[in-house]
Amino acid sequence: MSVSIKNQQDIEKMRIAGRLASEVLDYITPYVVHGVTTNQLDKLCHDYIVDVQKAIPAPLNYAPGGHKPYPKSICTSINQQICHGVPSDKALKNGDIVNVDITVIKDGYHGDTSRMFCVGTPTVQAKRLCDITYQAMWIGISKVKTGATLGDIGYAIQTFAEKNGYSVVREFCGHGIGKNFHEDPQVLHYGKAGAGLKLQAGMMFTIEPMINAGKRDIKQMPDGWTIVTKDRSLSAQWEHTILVTETGYEVMTLSAGSPPTPEFV
Repeated sequence: MSVSIKNQQDIEKMRIAGRLASEVLDYITPYVVHGVTTNQLDKLCHDYIVDVQKAIPAPLNYAPGGHKPYPKSICTSINQQICHGVPSDKALKNGDIVNVDITVIKDGYHGDTSRMFCVGTPTVQAKRLCDITYQAMWIGISKVKTGATLGDIGYAIQTFAEKNGYSVVREFCGHGIGKNFHEDPQVLHYGKAGAGLKLQAGMMFTIEPMINAGKRDIKQMPDGWTIVTKDRSLSAQWEHTILVTETGYEVMTLSAGSPPTPEFV
């Protein structure tokens, strides 16, 4: 595993890319309403990234080994969709929950973040799943410091999710990020405290737990991208890009419209 340590120039560039990714989510928030299609959201985000931010939507035509090119500029995962949902002409409806996942490239650096949105009035169960997943992400983030391990992050997220009656998806994880969309290390959202790679200042990676209301088993849809819960239970995900610092961590993907940090952090 070759984990890159970011220098000061990398960090400055990543701060900009991260803030821009988060600002796309700020921009799109008022549009995530009953009746809008995820294709419309994709077009709005694409045009904002390209025309306003003068940046590049990283997912568009992204083709990791064995995959056909991703056809859109954002990922929109609705209800039982866990991740990598491909925008379509299907309209959102009242009560849906949807994850909007944004990655922008600015000056060669990637900013990657996602948020959950509730369309209209969600059910109590759906709202709780979104809230617990948000807290789980922050519980993982709060474990980041020089000398801690990746296992500490995964263990904290898994313990919290399972204590609340949910399951953690294991096939998809956080990842190192910088000049490349996906770098080492892989950041699992489950695991054993004290195990795995020891963190050092300058490492940068995403923490993006995918939490299911039912069982953790997954299924891939015929489009080759969209991942859903096998039991069709609801799934939620939040994501931030994190820098390990000498004194703890810095969240790279915050902006004016970011949801408030939980009080326990």
